[in-house]
Amino acid sequence: MGRLSVDLCGIELDNPVIPASGTFGFGYEFSEYYDINMLGTFSFKGTTRDERFGNPTPRIAETPAGLLNAVGLQNPGVDKVISRELPELRKVFHKPVMANVSGFSIDEYREVCEKLDKEEDIGWFEVNISCPNVHGGGMSFGTYPKAAYEVTKAVKKVTHKPVIMKLSPNVTDIVSIAKACEDAGADGISLINTVLSMRIDLSRRKPLLANTTGGLSGPAVFPLAVRMVYQVSSAVGIPVIGLGGVSTAENVIEMMMAGAVAVEVGAANLVEPFACKNIIENLPAVMDRYRIENLKDIIGAAHK
Repeated sequence: MGRLSVDLCGIELDNPVIPASGTFGFGYEFSEYYDINMLGTFSFKGTTRDERFGNPTPRIAETPAGLLNAVGLQNPGVDKVISRELPELRKVFHKPVMANVSGFSIDEYREVCEKLDKEEDIGWFEVNISCPNVHGGGMSFGTYPKAAYEVTKAVKKVTHKPVIMKLSPNVTDIVSIAKACEDAGADGISLINTVLSMRIDLSRRKPLLANTTGGLSGPAVFPLAVRMVYQVSSAVGIPVIGLGGVSTAENVIEMMMAGAVAVEVGAANLVEPFACKNIIENLPAVMDRYRIENLKDIIGAAHK
């Protein structure tokens, strides 16, 4: 493979750049702009058992160095993902795709993963136990090691595909939660999801978001994400995917030096549809600048 290639849980990627769930739809929307097969892979829109409209509007707010969202896991439900979305994706994407799964109970996580496990084009599960925008689900599983352990264990029982647990930064000890997932059999960890935040409308004297709070993403959270990737990658023996504010090829290399095997790009896709394409195309020149022959050689370099 080429100098950009990496191994993610036993599956070779042409490069480490992965559009993050919730920022890339089900992929085929972006295929109208460029050939998405140039991506390492992508994580499709967070999927639950039942169709969800999501939170009321307004549910997006800009900040000087990022974006607040409280979309609330809007998706068509797992059965329509299987019957409608994946067939459309197969027309334009010819690599294994990452299935992002959310739930409001352990049974729901297990059921959604069991249904999606039968789909050949799904290479990995990214199990989201970290969504800060849904009351009564998601994030509650990602804030306690025991709960994270139980979700991981349940999902692992219904699939032989790699299970990557997506963790929340809204905790005091991210390492203990990552280790609990590893102990339960997780094949990888992805972090960070958005940081719980809010804005206030001065004229209305009320929160900007109908949900009151939302998740902050974008460049503002990048240093926090690098720190957490560094901590977790040094504490677990399974691959780590780094995400949070990544928008340049330099950011990708920094994440990988912190210990990430692959890197997800989120909010940048909403600002610039060609963000991932540009990052991939810029990587070789940035690698040359920093005398990097192969990306695999720099994973965790900051630890050495």
